[in-house]
This record gives sequence, C-alpha cells and structure tokens, in this order.
Amino acid sequence: MAGARSASAEIVALVDAGSVTFVATDLAAPDGPDQLVAEALERGRLDILVNNVGAVTPRMNGFLDVTDEEWFRSLTLNLMAAVRTTRAALPMMLEAGRGSIVMTSSVNAYLPSPGVMDYSAAKAALSSFSKALSMEVGPRGVRVNTVSPGPVHTDMWLGTDGIAQRVAQVTGSTPEDVAAGTASGSVTGRFSDPAEVADAVLFLASRRSGNTTGANLVIDGGIIPTL
Repeated sequence: MAGARSASAEIVALVDAGSVTFVATDLAAPDGPDQLVAEALERGRLDILVNNVGAVTPRMNGFLDVTDEEWFRSLTLNLMAAVRTTRAALPMMLEAGRGSIVMTSSVNAYLPSPGVMDYSAAKAALSSFSKALSMEVGPRGVRVNTVSPGPVHTDMWLGTDGIAQRVAQVTGSTPEDVAAGTASGSVTGRFSDPAEVADAVLFLASRRSGNTTGANLVIDGGIIPTL
C-alpha cells in the first residue's frame, strides 16, 4: 500500500498491475497517517512501514530570510509525518512481536548546509528519533533503520521546479551545471539512481537484515567520507 496526496506515474503503473493499493491522503496533516494505517489494517496485517515523505526548498537568501512558517513546514514534512505514521502503525507491530520500520533520512542530517538548513535540521532530528526508537522497540521484535541518500536522480533534484532549477535561477547558472557541480562532490561523480535507494530500503525491510536495527545506510557515492 502506498499513500500520498497524489499518485505518481510509477505508483499508477503498480496499481494498474495489481500489486499496490493507493490511498490519497496528506501525510503532513495530523490525521493523514491515521487514515493510511487504518486503510492498511482493513486489508490485513501491517509488517513493514517505510516513511518516505519529505521535501526540500533551497534557502538561497540565508537564515534570516527563513520564516517560522517555512521552518514548521520543513519539520512537519520531514519529521512529524514519520513520527505520526510510526505512532499509528507501531501498536500493531508490537502486538504481533515483529515489524520493520525504515525511515528515509538524508546525508544532510550529517552534512548540514546553509542552503537547506531547515531541511538538514529536520532530517537530523529524524535520524536521532529513529535511533532512539530502535533502542526502545528492538527488544520487542520491531526493527527501526534509516537510509540516508545523497543527491538522487529524481524530480526533486532534476525536475522542472527541482533544486537544480531553483539554484540556477538565483546563481545565474544552468540546472545542468548545478547538477554537474553537485555530482562532482561525490567519489563516483554521479547522482544515485532511485532503484539503488529502493534496493537498500528493501534489504532493511526484509528478513535478510533480521539482526540489523538502529543502523543507517548511506547511499551518497562517497560524499561523506567519515560515515
């Protein structure tokens, strides 16, 4: 089951193939996570939760230009959506004595950037929350792990209103040059592919990582050399 405000082309293809049920819900709203989990439980048990809601807006004018509303929006999307969805799903996992929760964090949790300071702070909080929760619920059979991608070849980065486009508008560069400069900061010299992140999530969600909890899997092409 997948939940979002609207279905992407990839989700629509999975729905058409009969392998996914889509629930239209705003996971940034206080009642959105409860709605999604309730829909999942109507169709059976809940064994795996992947918290993948997130968004980032470049802050090219500096800290003093970031409003309270923008801070709260970042914290809601990148932290509270996962907190609320986890809170809704966890009781069933604890009752069953098993479950796997995977949080999508970011390298910016460990590599704070002034250009995305509110996003970095929210992702750092998400990573800390995930680690603390893993220590609480691990003895009861529920695993909690995170993946921390660097730049990924998605619309968030490379779309018509993506990060590269927004940065280019402010700097007078081109989206292609912004993307190339970002990719050059990694050892591999490229963005990650979405499938590479998805494979990492699948591994952490599966029984093949049955004794892995509280872990953070970084997928960044070597941008952060110390993790």
